[in-house]
Amino acid sequence: MSVPASRAPSAEVYRVDWVPGTDLLHGVCHCGAEHEAQDPIVLWEWMLAHPVGHERERS
Repeated sequence: MSVPASRAPSAEVYRVDWVPGTDLLHGVCHCGAEHEAQDPIVLWEWMLAHPVGHERERS
C-alpha cells in the first residue's frame, strides 16, 4: 500500500526551544540555520520561509 505524497512523512525537522530566563524562543531549521525571536509566529514564519534568511554562519 502506498501513501499519497500529501500524507507522506517529511524528512524536514524543525526545533523550537525556550531560552530559560528570557522571553526568547530559539529555532533550528531543518537545514541547521538558527534564529531567535520573542514571537512564535515570527519564528515559524522564518523557518517556513526556508531558504530565505537561512545563511549559516561559518566558523
